Amino acid sequence: MANMTLTPPVLPKRAPGAFTPTLAILAASICFGLVPLFVRELQALGIGSPAIAFWRFAFSALVMLPFLPWARAKRRQALLLGGAGLFQGLSWVAYMHAIETGPIAISGVIYMSYPIFALLFAWVLLGSRPTGRAWLAGALVLAAAAFVIGGDGAGLDGASLGALLWSVPAPIGFGLIIVVLSSMVGGLTPFERMAAGMWGAVIGLAPMAAFAAPGAFVPSSPDAWMAVAGLGAATALIPQLVYTFACAKTGPARAAAAGSIELPTMILIGWLAFAEQPGPVEIVAVVLVVIAILLAPPIAAPAKAAVVRDGRVV
Repeated sequence: MANMTLTPPVLPKRAPGAFTPTLAILAASICFGLVPLFVRELQALGIGSPAIAFWRFAFSALVMLPFLPWARAKRRQALLLGGAGLFQGLSWVAYMHAIETGPIAISGVIYMSYPIFALLFAWVLLGSRPTGRAWLAGALVLAAAAFVIGGDGAGLDGASLGALLWSVPAPIGFGLIIVVLSSMVGGLTPFERMAAGMWGAVIGLAPMAAFAAPGAFVPSSPDAWMAVAGLGAATALIPQLVYTFACAKTGPARAAAAGSIELPTMILIGWLAFAEQPGPVEIVAVVLVVIAILLAPPIAAPAKAAVVRDGRVV
């Protein structure tokens, strides 16, 4: 009888689920929600809004510099993403001013409307027409904004109106960059995407930061530099890397749902750090925004035309 070598059966590896990536997005979104904590600290130290936005993106841009895509084949997509990043960076200056002049709850509710703007940009740039569910999600966001702005029954005062207006550009910029990232730069790696977007923001913010008063641009104390480092690392570089890789595992719908934890994080920061105690109105607004994010359908990339090579569809 011939010798037989018994080998244990090779079991197929279990495909990773979305649970761990979802937890990663939750953690990253909580870090994003810490932005007001660092921003108000820097504003109290005399750093202007353009400089705060500049340093937040510059910190990550320097780290990601080696990953900038220079290849000719990738240049067009890199420029497209850089342009979206430039707009996002400029919109962040307005967002900084909103955090400084108004309640964090208002800025947070308006900022979390970014999935609706993403759907509108997908309609314009990708031809993906919003569904009835998307319009309903938009209506819920508007209702949440109305609740939180006029929550005390006193109507829209100057601070609330200012915070509302200054908060609007940020979700527009974030909605644009989501569409570009998810559907228009498939030839770039995650590191290349992050590098192009961050450097676009830095280029857009550099002139504004350069013309700021000297004391309002360069931090002049160790505390200010520590706050800048915390803002850059804890709310941009680390969570953005985690978010970028986790999104590829969860898909845009689950990522948006998990990312909604950023809003209650911001309101909690306003309560614990700045004595902006949330009431029933803020709680209702949070619930409405979370429902809107859950309702908003995922953004689909445009279908690619089939290419025939040697009689085969590729």
